Amino acid sequence: MKSIYEQALGEKFNLLHPRIQERFGFSSRDNRACIGKGTMDELWHGKPYTLPFLYVGSARRIMFPERGRSVPFTIRNYAYVDEYGRETVTWIRNFATHKPRRFDAYMIFSEERGRIVDYLGTHQHLAVDIDLSVDERGGLRLRSGAQRFYEGLIGFTFPLLFSGIAEVCEWYEEKDQRFHIEVNVTNPTWGPLFGYRGSFDIEWQTVNSIEVPHDLLPIRCERRE
Repeated sequence: MKSIYEQALGEKFNLLHPRIQERFGFSSRDNRACIGKGTMDELWHGKPYTLPFLYVGSARRIMFPERGRSVPFTIRNYAYVDEYGRETVTWIRNFATHKPRRFDAYMIFSEERGRIVDYLGTHQHLAVDIDLSVDERGGLRLRSGAQRFYEGLIGFTFPLLFSGIAEVCEWYEEKDQRFHIEVNVTNPTWGPLFGYRGSFDIEWQTVNSIEVPHDLLPIRCERRE
């Protein structure tokens, strides 16, 4: 079974660095999880008027207002089948800031939309279209697009005035044999919101799709894509 990233990239998946292919090439049938541990060289946020927005996001583990340097970091990627039968990959990121923060995301490949859809936060209120590409380093670039808000019977396109456009780049450096990541979130009106950059090592754990730690799963799973 192809991973959701192979499905989204097609033949371009083979242009990724071999270590990036390995990291993003597993599915729930492979019975393994990828656990990254490292340090974020910098966490940053935008101007003071962006802080209320970031504090609201932190309540649902979507964004956070902390700054810092040399911040210990973990990322846990588990592949599992969600309650609607969709292949899902967790992106659970923990930051050991003075007030520990966590950033939750759950990605699927949407056949209907022909791309990755990223559900953000503890309750998957935001469904975000993700466009994938391969950068000049053989890294994986993810860029967010249209966003939809879902809660109960309510569903609408979320205005970018109150949200951000995210660009995530992850690549592998031969010189230090580490994975590197850089995340930048901006708003067309308000400018830079927040981001981070750093590096990490990974280890593989043997699991099965029903052994995803309960604390990594969303509180609410959204059906609509």
